[in-house]
Amino acid sequence: MKIERLTDQSCRSILARLDQRGDLLTLEEPVDAHHEVAAVLSLVDARRAVRFASIRDHETGIFAGILSDLDRIAMVLGVPAAEIQDRLIASISRPVAPQIVEAAPVQEVVRHDNVLSSLPVPWFFARETGPYITAGLIVARDPETGLGNASYARLKVLGPSEALIGIAPNHHLSIMARKAAARGETLPFAVVLGAHPAIQLAACFYLGLGDDEIHCAGALLGEPVRLVKARTSDLLVPAEAEIVLEGEIHADDIIVEGLVSEYHGMYEDYGTGVRATFGCQTRRADAMLQVIEPGYHAEHLYLGAVPIAASLRAQLARVIPNVGQVAVTLSGSGRTNVVVQIDRPRPGQAKRAMMACWSAVSIVKNVTVVDVDIDPWDLAAVELAKMNRMRAERDVLIVPGMSADRSEPQEERGMVTKTGYDATCKPGDRKEGFEPALPPPEAMERMRALLTKHHPELGL
Repeated sequence: MKIERLTDQSCRSILARLDQRGDLLTLEEPVDAHHEVAAVLSLVDARRAVRFASIRDHETGIFAGILSDLDRIAMVLGVPAAEIQDRLIASISRPVAPQIVEAAPVQEVVRHDNVLSSLPVPWFFARETGPYITAGLIVARDPETGLGNASYARLKVLGPSEALIGIAPNHHLSIMARKAAARGETLPFAVVLGAHPAIQLAACFYLGLGDDEIHCAGALLGEPVRLVKARTSDLLVPAEAEIVLEGEIHADDIIVEGLVSEYHGMYEDYGTGVRATFGCQTRRADAMLQVIEPGYHAEHLYLGAVPIAASLRAQLARVIPNVGQVAVTLSGSGRTNVVVQIDRPRPGQAKRAMMACWSAVSIVKNVTVVDVDIDPWDLAAVELAKMNRMRAERDVLIVPGMSADRSEPQEERGMVTKTGYDATCKPGDRKEGFEPALPPPEAMERMRALLTKHHPELGL
């Protein structure tokens, strides 16, 4: 696959292209970071990316919504939407090592006070108890092995230079922080805001502990990610991001969080997080703060769904060589509901695919297996297959007592019932077969050509 070289490793060229396409809404009017930014993003959601030129009481603007639909993700990766998954999987199998640079746009300005309070961090939802940094790509290093890790976690701002960091216990970052605490140490980490969206997508992969997502990002970019050494630690951070916050995680310093919004669009009460302190902020001279509206909102959903789907397909291919596309649907909040294509599935493969998905990603709850004539991202087509190709008494697998992520709305003591649906065609189920009723192919092609010529807006 030919990979286009992308020389700009920031979000700026992407914002410019969205603007040219009419996909960027720029608000010049002053907006308050306390609830008003979130209200705009809730109202606009996937319709457009948004740039806030003026935030009250702050010099720094905000942007959001770059990755809020598949067409924008395809544009970021330089491929048609149908090839997104192939590009992501190729980046896992053919990683590109980063390049270290001496000088970086993200270090044009350096400050050591008010590291967090100097930024227009939004307070999103009515029952949350503080503002949250939601688009922070977190870079850290395993204190035992020295291997790097990139991921996401939310940061609730508690003061000028301290925050609560919310990390699930099985998160690689949480494991590394606990390792550091066991040695009587804090874990140095950096929060990167506004790196190229391809780097952000790579950070969402479900890889093994010790596999470095930054190497996958290089493959997505078609060139090494340019990294610069942080100012207060040995960590390396994307050189062309907007802002980097350098700090330490105190895994043994527990803080009660309060209600927080989750991917399913409701609040969760996780109880406690841990303290993070920050001693340095580096930034571009004209930096913008990137924001991802959390909860059941398009960018948050797609940023989980697309990389999780690619990770699942890569893992499924090891045991099911005839696996096709994999989708993680928006109806499952981009996390819990998976659809897997299998090309002419052999007996037992559908159930094997279900088990493999549940084993690979604990957050996955429902798995539907379809034939390759069904687009797994097309929920209407998937539902039609379930209605017409599935016999409930034979093809529905219900497995109680399986481990669940703590964010699962129905989990009880860490467990939930998971369900699999085999919606593939079975020989002998219908004497008429499953052939779709359509006009002859030659008539379809003649009329497709006619309509395309006179009505190109139909997109046939």
